[in-house]
Amino acid sequence: MNEAAVLPRVEAVVVGASAGGVEALLSLLGPLRRGFRLPIIVVLHLPEERRSQLAEVFARRLQMPVVEAADKQDIAAGTVYFATPGYHLSIEMDRSFSLSQEDRLHHSRPSIDFLFESAADVYGPALAAVLLTGANHDGARGLAQIKRCGGLTIVQDPNEAQVATMPLAAMNIRQPDHVLPIHDISGLLVELERIAC
Repeated sequence: MNEAAVLPRVEAVVVGASAGGVEALLSLLGPLRRGFRLPIIVVLHLPEERRSQLAEVFARRLQMPVVEAADKQDIAAGTVYFATPGYHLSIEMDRSFSLSQEDRLHHSRPSIDFLFESAADVYGPALAAVLLTGANHDGARGLAQIKRCGGLTIVQDPNEAQVATMPLAAMNIRQPDHVLPIHDISGLLVELERIAC
């Protein structure tokens, strides 16, 4: 049975990363071509004292459009969105973003769990989630919630991750659908987009 036959039709991709995440995200998103039609929503832990240059840095390196997510902004196809440092990013039922300054989760704001859990509620089985390298447990609970809602869960191979704590924490809570090196996760996203569109 070929893999495409068992992959779901997804409408959005959420991604979480922490320590080592910039390099991992460039490897993951770099191969995606202009015209890739699924929205990709990213939480990357960063120090929040300074204004984030993430969107600008990634916009120069990726073929897809890249923006920092804004409050009440509608999620558009084919765009990479980065969470704003200092704000939790969640997805509302009308598929727009909500930014908030609620308490930190896992010492982080934005929190990966915060994004993942809200996305699970909105997209259910039409969601794919990717958890990459990181030094804490953020994202593990959210990934488990996505799986409970029928979404597709993908974790970076801990042996390849710059810091394996986050992928291992997710695997300890609930076995993800796929544990893959970055290159293969990128290929899987391409396949998911092909099926979805």
